[in-house]
Amino acid sequence: MQIPIIDTHCDILSYLAKIPNARPDRAEEIACALPLLQQGNVKMQVCAIYTDVKPGSMALATKQAYKYREMLMTYADKVMQADAEFLASLDLKSKIGLVAAIENAAGLAEETVPIKEAFAQLDQLIKLTGRIAYISLTHHTENRFGGGNYTTGIGLKKDGQLLLDYISGKKIAIDLSHTSDLLAEGILTHIDTQKLEIPVMASHSNFRTVWDHKRNLSHEFAQEVIRRKGLIGVNFLRAFLDDKNPERVFQHILHGFEIGAVDQMCFGADFFYTKDFPDKSRHPFYFPLVENASKYPSILEKLSENLSVNQLEKLAYKNGQRFFSKIWRQ
Repeated sequence: MQIPIIDTHCDILSYLAKIPNARPDRAEEIACALPLLQQGNVKMQVCAIYTDVKPGSMALATKQAYKYREMLMTYADKVMQADAEFLASLDLKSKIGLVAAIENAAGLAEETVPIKEAFAQLDQLIKLTGRIAYISLTHHTENRFGGGNYTTGIGLKKDGQLLLDYISGKKIAIDLSHTSDLLAEGILTHIDTQKLEIPVMASHSNFRTVWDHKRNLSHEFAQEVIRRKGLIGVNFLRAFLDDKNPERVFQHILHGFEIGAVDQMCFGADFFYTKDFPDKSRHPFYFPLVENASKYPSILEKLSENLSVNQLEKLAYKNGQRFFSKIWRQ
């Protein structure tokens, strides 16, 4: 089915920044390469600036921002900057709209620098990329901002509060995909008590009710994203779908519709460079039916057995189009 696709998370920028001779058109190396995005009819792709919690994270984030600029310039015949005007008519565009995001605020500030450097770094990354769609405060582990999804007992820290205060009103969403439950609770509570203007989403998360994994959204937080009219991007990684059952991806999607996320469901495939990943037990990272971005038409075709055309369009692009259009036009 040739319905436009908005995908809310991929890691092509860290691939370009870290792998020698990397190029965004190499389909044999990364599952979100430009030819695969074109084959899958992806019309907007969010490109995460991913960093780990270690010295050099700020420099690596800046390098990825430059790689983003370079991709826009070098492949200008295939990609362009996504903005509100692009979103309004993305189904008519021949190019793929790109927008940057931040996965792990360690890229904004290493553990020992003054917190004001995080604000300056964010402003610089926005200047380099044109826009930051969303920020996730953490990745798997703890940092100065809060607890990652593999931590327990670590919620929102003071620096996390200060960063939330800083981004309020700046047309940047907060991403719950890599938070501990305690951090997610802290983020939502701080937004509410301080009356902050910050949209909420989970850019690449599945449902814990379907597959019990800490990376997946609990029912409580899924309902919070729904209540706040956010987005939930279904993740294609095998570890977060089901170790053995490839059909589980459809169960996650249909579960979202069943619990009331009709206007929140979207795709957040989480394609990244896997060839240098040290934990061999994670291979293969993706089941064949969702192994790269070219698979979107066949995924939608299968889902058409259970979802209407209107529901498929919402999942594929209309929910993402509504969410980002509202933020970017404010």
